[in-house]
Amino acid sequence: MSTAARSLARSLPRHLARRPAPLRASAPRPAPSIPAHTTSIRHGGTLPDRSASFTKPTEDHLKVIRGFLSSPTSLLSTIDGSASADDLAVYNDDWMNKYHGKGPIVVKPKTTEELSNVMKYCYDNNLAVVPQGGNTGLVGGSNPVHDEIILSTSNLNQIRSFDPVSGVLVADAGVILETADHYLAEQGFIFPLDLGAKGSCQIGGNVATNAGGLRLLRWGSLHGSVLGLEAVLPDGTIWNGLSTLRKDNTGFDLKQLFIGSEGTIGVITAISILCPRRPTAMNVAVFSLPSYEAVQKVFSEAKGSLGEILSAFEFWDKQSFSLVKHHMEEHLGGERKVFETEGEFYCLIETAGSNAEHDEEKLSNLLEHLMSNEMVLDGVLAQDQTQFSSLWSFRELLPEASGKAGSVYKYDLSVPVGKMYSLVERIRERLHQAGLLEGDGKKEGPIRAVIGYGHMGDGNLHINIVADKYKEEYEKVIEPYIYEIVAENNGSISAEHGLGVMKAPYIGYSKNDTSVEMMRKIKQIFDPKGLLNPYKYIV
Repeated sequence: MSTAARSLARSLPRHLARRPAPLRASAPRPAPSIPAHTTSIRHGGTLPDRSASFTKPTEDHLKVIRGFLSSPTSLLSTIDGSASADDLAVYNDDWMNKYHGKGPIVVKPKTTEELSNVMKYCYDNNLAVVPQGGNTGLVGGSNPVHDEIILSTSNLNQIRSFDPVSGVLVADAGVILETADHYLAEQGFIFPLDLGAKGSCQIGGNVATNAGGLRLLRWGSLHGSVLGLEAVLPDGTIWNGLSTLRKDNTGFDLKQLFIGSEGTIGVITAISILCPRRPTAMNVAVFSLPSYEAVQKVFSEAKGSLGEILSAFEFWDKQSFSLVKHHMEEHLGGERKVFETEGEFYCLIETAGSNAEHDEEKLSNLLEHLMSNEMVLDGVLAQDQTQFSSLWSFRELLPEASGKAGSVYKYDLSVPVGKMYSLVERIRERLHQAGLLEGDGKKEGPIRAVIGYGHMGDGNLHINIVADKYKEEYEKVIEPYIYEIVAENNGSISAEHGLGVMKAPYIGYSKNDTSVEMMRKIKQIFDPKGLLNPYKYIV
């Protein structure tokens, strides 16, 4: 590190140092014209009625399904008393406690063949099925709406193979993301996806929702890293597309249909995925900034200065920072004094490479440039693994902090980077006008906080609206307005969380009529009875 850079580091509250790679891994504007038949307003209290075309599960069905399974613990049901309603709550309810299904049967096959037999029987008997991985979704995509059979992949949890030469991992869909990454870490590789829910989400569910995560900037989308899939189709057919080839130009790339399809055309049972070498040198820095414009400037500078070693660029507003600090102090103990000069916004920059000296020099040069040009107000830089994790916690704990503060309306949006934060400002203004939000929010108010944060590197904005409770009155103020302003900015109503039951009626704000009709036709080809994950995705 240069003498100037060392002097600069000493002027900050913490010092820059390389650290070892971790072992683990305004007023409302008129809405655009949207084709009427591609959108509909359906609030949380008015979920779709149960389809009369689906058979109601009975004890006779239960007995047949049990016969397909090798273990008696692979089936739980309130119908025969093998489980109570409380036992099934973890499968029926989403983790935000917003969506509550009434599925009386949970099936947990141990092999693809078992799952295939169950799926075929359900198809032949018109029994609706909802596939479920770790149940960590945020749009009600993995929970039953009514009495659908819950088909859990949790027992499909084996690593099938890993090739250290090519870096290709083949694993069952039910492998926990963190487990997969720990396995790869022992081989010197990394799973090309990192999420806050990595300790409980499953890799099959990650692929089915096309999860993006914290480091998409570096590792790219699952559409690029997934090489092959094994899936069970609605009629029970096993499709073996588990290729490990990086190049295969023979016909349609069918796996792409399943990536992001949210279990509506098939149940993913295994994946093959290209995993990069694990970085051996990583650094992280967090800065306070005076404005969103400053965040954009720092992002541009970081891309130019850090190039290929830039692995993450996250931002959050002062309301987010206040919420997470309060959460840490209340639940983790101790006052969290981080910056001498706090700002309106904050950003986190992470680098990941293989040459510590080279990476440190690049980051030092960037820091010197940012400080000397007064582009940031203050900065905190990790010296070791503990500080690295501590700095990341200000970003990673935001969803948890929101959940502890109240009932959260979560919106996962994608718009051009320059327009991202204007959406937060406009939704705050709308809530102010409706008399639901006072200032930045009151602890006992209807709306307690509105925070904006996200992945600057891929234009992904998260808006969390923390309320005292879920109420249709609040939802009517927020929706469809929030989707209207996304459409106005040529954005997407779902950047990475999917559509599920929450956003299915609003797909027309992101996709045109032709696109929606093409999706309906694809669904019809694979699932003409509409039995797989009904009431969601495309309605």
